[in-house]
Amino acid sequence: MANPTLKAVLLSPQRPLGERPLLVLGPSLGTSSILWTATASLLGNDYDVVAWDLPGHGVSPAATEPFDVAALADSVVDLVDSIAPGEAFHYAGVSLGGATGLQLGIKHGERLKSLSVQCSGAKIGTPEGWLERAETVRKLGTPVVLQGSAERWFAPGFMDRDPELSSRLLHSLRDADRFSYAYCCEALAAYDVRAELGSITVPTQAVAGAADTVVPPSFAEEIVAGITAGGGTANAVTLEGVAHLAPAEAPAHVAELLRNLISWSESRGAAK
Repeated sequence: MANPTLKAVLLSPQRPLGERPLLVLGPSLGTSSILWTATASLLGNDYDVVAWDLPGHGVSPAATEPFDVAALADSVVDLVDSIAPGEAFHYAGVSLGGATGLQLGIKHGERLKSLSVQCSGAKIGTPEGWLERAETVRKLGTPVVLQGSAERWFAPGFMDRDPELSSRLLHSLRDADRFSYAYCCEALAAYDVRAELGSITVPTQAVAGAADTVVPPSFAEEIVAGITAGGGTANAVTLEGVAHLAPAEAPAHVAELLRNLISWSESRGAAK
């Protein structure tokens, strides 16, 4: 099983990289770097902000074979090494991007400075549900999941408040490669790191949306309990009026949470 190739988009202003802390952002299934645009615009003066896309989504090439979530984490490290070889970085990811973050913490903890896991869990959904969705999308394409995704992604009223952003996010789902989307579903079917959370030592924040029906706030609490049981540092935050795409729905709040986490971990690193 080869690691999939990931491409990234620079969301901070064009300038030489390396003078500011590097923040790497991960997407949820069916979205792209668009998910992070508003949040990144609030952080881009202080951090080098790079957002990667899932295989067959956004700027990343389609996958040609299956992969698991651990392979996505490996690919994120490969991507960072192509931008800033060997650099440690801050990471934030949503849903599947958050699951990738947990795998980074488990497998590549020495590369992480901080970890923000948003609208995600150590296990998401059921294998049966994911495999069924993979099969449906493979046959019928991603438009078949548009309506269900819109209902899961956004808290009530968001699509009316921000029709342009919600439309752009749903377009990224419609335009995603159906086979790559199916491989992502199969990766989520096999994903369960609940028993490995105790090995995460990097400062971690688990962010949940109060209106998230996919991964309710109890999932964030489970992540924190697993990490702290192993002696790690983690806290959980629930955002009111937010469903499954926190950076799109509450960019200012998410930017503030990330700024606080990064500042704390940077000062902790400097004190060592």
